[in-house]
Amino acid sequence: MSDGKLADQFFDAAIDLLQRVRDEEAQSITAAGTLLADTVTDGGRLFAFGAGHSSLAAQDVVYRAGGLALMNLLAVPGVVGVDVMPATLGSALERVDGLATAVLDSSPLRTGDALVIISLSGRNALPVEMALHARALGVKVIGVTSVAYATETRSRHTSGTYLRDHCDLVLDSKIPIGDATLTLDSIPAPFAPASTVVTSAILQAVMATAAGTLAERGIEPPLLRSGNVDGGHEWNARVMEEYGDRIFYQQ
Repeated sequence: MSDGKLADQFFDAAIDLLQRVRDEEAQSITAAGTLLADTVTDGGRLFAFGAGHSSLAAQDVVYRAGGLALMNLLAVPGVVGVDVMPATLGSALERVDGLATAVLDSSPLRTGDALVIISLSGRNALPVEMALHARALGVKVIGVTSVAYATETRSRHTSGTYLRDHCDLVLDSKIPIGDATLTLDSIPAPFAPASTVVTSAILQAVMATAAGTLAERGIEPPLLRSGNVDGGHEWNARVMEEYGDRIFYQQ
């Protein structure tokens, strides 16, 4: 089989997942976008968290052109990406009880804020505990996860529950167990993961919905422009000055 054939198969698999999410999660995406718009309208702040490669989707909605300026990254030291050495430490920290509570208690999150938690499996202690404690603090939680994991794997949280069990809204990414989308007789392990593509698309759809909902209410969405277009820096400076008390990545 040619590499081109495999590339086509991966694109087909990713497109199929995107179509499923578009068709099956439309109501949930609308509800999530509306929840974020409600939070902005009511003076709340927006945060996103993901561990490991799930962090890529969280980072994708923070401080970027065309995105909501109010979306802040909730960073947990050691689990944000593969920059930690050794990389396996990040996976180990996801299973540590008490870490999420300590992070939230020292973070700026407060009652009335909204937190998007991204976890492909939703089974590790960190995302489950984060959702539990965030809701206890009065924070609205949107979970982005593959619901299939909750039916085919065992939870690693002491409660035996999953991320999906502790959210105000759940967005199902439809990603298969193990993430990889392709198999081949000559390759002993499945390969070509699609979770980053699909999860990022889900979140951008939610952000678009939030921006549109705010506009429908007569509120200018606090969007950022590219710093690489004329006037972009001036535009962003205005937005950040207006909403500076709700933006934490520039402090």
